[in-house]
Amino acid sequence: MISIFRNFTNNPKNDILSGLTVALALVPEAVAFAFVAGIDPLVGLYGAFMMGLVTAMFGGRPGMISGATGAMAIVMVHLIQQGNSVGMALDNPIENLGSQWLFIALLFVGAIQIMAGVFKLGKFVRLIPHSVMMGFVNGLAIVIFIAQLGMFKENINGTKEWISGSNLWIMIVLTALTMAIMFVLSKITKKIPAALTAIVVIACITIFGGIDVSTVGSFIRNGGGAGLEGSLPSFQFQIFGLLDTLAGHWGLIISTAFLLAAVGLIESLMTLNLIDEMTDTRGSGNRECVAQGSANILNGLFGGMGGCAMIGQSIINVNSGGRGRLSGIVAAIALLCFVLFGAPLIEQIPIAALVGVMFMVVVGTFAWSSFRIINKIPLPDAFVLIAVSAITVWKDLAVAVIAGVIMSALVFAWKSATMIRARKRIKHDGTKVYEIWGPLFFGSVQNFNSKFDATNDPAKVEIDFIESKVSDHSGIEAIDSLAKKYLSLGKQLKLTHLSPECKTLLLKADPNFDKIIESSIDDPRYYVVTNTVDKEI
Repeated sequence: MISIFRNFTNNPKNDILSGLTVALALVPEAVAFAFVAGIDPLVGLYGAFMMGLVTAMFGGRPGMISGATGAMAIVMVHLIQQGNSVGMALDNPIENLGSQWLFIALLFVGAIQIMAGVFKLGKFVRLIPHSVMMGFVNGLAIVIFIAQLGMFKENINGTKEWISGSNLWIMIVLTALTMAIMFVLSKITKKIPAALTAIVVIACITIFGGIDVSTVGSFIRNGGGAGLEGSLPSFQFQIFGLLDTLAGHWGLIISTAFLLAAVGLIESLMTLNLIDEMTDTRGSGNRECVAQGSANILNGLFGGMGGCAMIGQSIINVNSGGRGRLSGIVAAIALLCFVLFGAPLIEQIPIAALVGVMFMVVVGTFAWSSFRIINKIPLPDAFVLIAVSAITVWKDLAVAVIAGVIMSALVFAWKSATMIRARKRIKHDGTKVYEIWGPLFFGSVQNFNSKFDATNDPAKVEIDFIESKVSDHSGIEAIDSLAKKYLSLGKQLKLTHLSPECKTLLLKADPNFDKIIESSIDDPRYYVVTNTVDKEI
């Protein structure tokens, strides 16, 4: 029993307090992202609760927080708007049909993410270069900062306008005071979560001081919501009765589901990787994929917004001492309790306090070291870092990460393409030997072909691949074309030290290669290793 409990927490006090801190920070985020998607705030809160609970219990990274996110909310907007339009155009109009379509899409999202975990696609996060990771972190910090600036606006006659005058100064002072409390307290002691303490202090100042400020409650109502109070999530029977409304729109549902699944997995796996580095531990990407998918299916069945890992709240949790699964469980249950029992109290929390907490997250998230190393790292890496940061702010993190990986891969391919070399020598019997160095793949084929002079070469030619690796089909085709060129000129050709995989591929492409592949000469290094392994087995 003790060992099971330790799997969930090593420090119950820290996990419980950090979980409560995260729950408070989740409220305005979930509400704001629900507004972005165009759905009821309670749908966002239910989504954060179900995502947080399932991933905390079964996810691949203890201490990581999941919930409703802006990256996924932006993808949802078109589907929800299209669904609402279809609902109003029916003979018997259906209000909020877009939300029901979202729940159906989340079932597909969950299935896709579970399949990604089953097929162990989570390991591909290891292929993300460090420059992309730094760009992602910097871009996300800027996105979080910009999102908090929206809290300095108020809804006037249906339009968002910046607050001004005394309200602006009060907001700035309270935000700065929150940040100051967090900074000073974190230097004094780690036993008390600085973020939770700052929120409580600022809330007491505004409530008991009678200061009129924007609160969680006013933020929800200004956005068009009815308030924070709600009931338990209920099973959405009606979504299965609305499948006929999707006639002609299944393409939209499926494409949106794939995009949501991709965005969710990329953000979650990148966040997992970041928290791994912060805690010097290692989570399971594949397990996280399955947990995220299960949580999204649950959201579809019980009317939640869905979501993925939240980097801001995850950093708050880790920095507050929340390292076990208990912290995420507490955050999720506390969020539900706010909705069921604590709405009147939570609605009085000043938005300024939560904004101050998120600003400190921005400070802690941004890789400030990138300014110091930007002129010391290779130029392509610096370009990728800046590009990923910019694309994250301009588009979204999924597009940014994919673009960064593609750019890094192209740079690597170009560098590798220029590495291939051919050292030439003549044997005592007149055979010309080409000793190939470097990888042979699609990028280096042209350079490889330029090394040979089939017309002027002697009657016997040997190509030695002991220091080369044939990596893809393009490399096989290059060898095939080169061999046919020499043979068509009536010259003898031998290919030596090819890897077993390459030999198999060449013979599969053309069985006549058996005549020119030297089978009696093995790479002595491969030979020794193989024998050693065989003996051990």
